[in-house]
Amino acid sequence: MIRVLIADDQGMVRSGFSILLNAQPDIQVVGEAIDGEEAVARAAELRPDVVLMDVRMPVMDGLAATRAVTAAEDPPKVLVLTTFDLDDYVYEALRAGASGFLLKDASAGELSDAVRVVARGEALLAPTVTRRLIAEFARMGAPRGPDGRRVEALTERESEVLGLVARGMSNAEIAAELVLAEQTVKTHVGRILMKLDLRDRTQAVVYAYETGLVRPGG
Repeated sequence: MIRVLIADDQGMVRSGFSILLNAQPDIQVVGEAIDGEEAVARAAELRPDVVLMDVRMPVMDGLAATRAVTAAEDPPKVLVLTTFDLDDYVYEALRAGASGFLLKDASAGELSDAVRVVARGEALLAPTVTRRLIAEFARMGAPRGPDGRRVEALTERESEVLGLVARGMSNAEIAAELVLAEQTVKTHVGRILMKLDLRDRTQAVVYAYETGLVRPGG
């Protein structure tokens, strides 16, 4: 059972998502929060697997709350609730530790699938979000540097896989591109995360661009 906490200052959003998620046999909504501060407290109290986090909330916004939630020991995954007009938040939310993004007008199927994806430790980066992220790195200019983690620790194949992950490709797509078994790609991704001390694929995407391993448009 995947335990979910919903953080949103709009009661209708919380109620709607709760109804949709509780209708799934493998998902249970264990709590709600009306602002970022309460989200942090409830996450510590309830220990959910996934937090649905709105960005624009009073008291503490979703970015600060995401940063606090993911800094905890054995933290839950955070799925940021967004709309198309929140482009400026994409990069900062990833930097704060979010595992992906979900549009507020998502269907019941998209919502439940998104929760399952991030609960498995995978990134949820739709192509539109990946394009915005790449555009943000292009706007920022030069890479920030490897932050103490050495990309040289990766094998040539692992670097190749990381580059494809950074372009938003799934394991299945990478397997087809490199003519590998999907399980082999999954093993490579696991080793990449371990070697670079990264939590998930989303962090791997940010890392690849920040270190210059992948260049926007490259």
